[in-house]
Amino acid sequence: MGNSLKAIVAFVPSDKCQKYLLEDLEEMPVDKMVDLSGRQLRRLPLHVCSFRELVKLYLSDNNLNHLPPELEQLQNLQILALDFNNFKALPLVVCTLKQLCILYLGNNKLCSLPLELRLLQNLKTLWIESNCLQCLPEVVCELSLLKTLHAGSNALRTLPAQLRCLQELRTIWLSGNLLSEFPPVLLDMPFLEVIDVDCNSIRFFPSLAHLPGLKLVIYDHNPCRNAPKVAKGVRRVGRWSEETPEPRKRSGAVIEITLNEKPSPPPAAKPEPE
Repeated sequence: MGNSLKAIVAFVPSDKCQKYLLEDLEEMPVDKMVDLSGRQLRRLPLHVCSFRELVKLYLSDNNLNHLPPELEQLQNLQILALDFNNFKALPLVVCTLKQLCILYLGNNKLCSLPLELRLLQNLKTLWIESNCLQCLPEVVCELSLLKTLHAGSNALRTLPAQLRCLQELRTIWLSGNLLSEFPPVLLDMPFLEVIDVDCNSIRFFPSLAHLPGLKLVIYDHNPCRNAPKVAKGVRRVGRWSEETPEPRKRSGAVIEITLNEKPSPPPAAKPEPE
């Protein structure tokens, strides 16, 4: 049996094969959750769409590149995980699930997001890391309740000015992009608590001391020549992070001081909606 058999079963879309993949799941689970992660699925078993009270659906780490229109029946869905699949475009049926609070789209092949995403006005967490985005889709700026945005490991060079409209946003992860300067729009977002711009191409950091909500800024692995100034009590992770406000110089050489401990990236365990 094992993964090789699962791959064969997933490729042959017969009813018996789908039953194997669902492991005889025929009734609505008591916990209102279905986890089909890592099953080598090439299509979503339609039987899942009959569980109309379903709240959580995990489809991570499969071979999906489309979703059936019947998914629209899951109007109580709050968490949908589509990360680690083969989506080149977000299926529009996802945008009909208006109770979604958390949406995982990381590690796909997305180059854009549809305008229909604005219909998900209950969305609080959006993960779009490790895709093919060259700019942050402006439709993201219309998700008024968004609190967490993970857009790391793309090819972002700038952020749209409209991002400042997201006044509920508290955490933004931008590591592993192509930012050559610290995004100016973030300077106008006093409510941000965590800013991660690790592994970019930023050469100079402006002062962040005026951001009253800031608790953590991660700026390591940038070719910067200064550390961002921050208010008292704000944790910095990067070169000279233990120095205030600028790095010490001795005999014309800059002494680089780096924390041994670096905060972990966003947790692998998927959070629950608030």
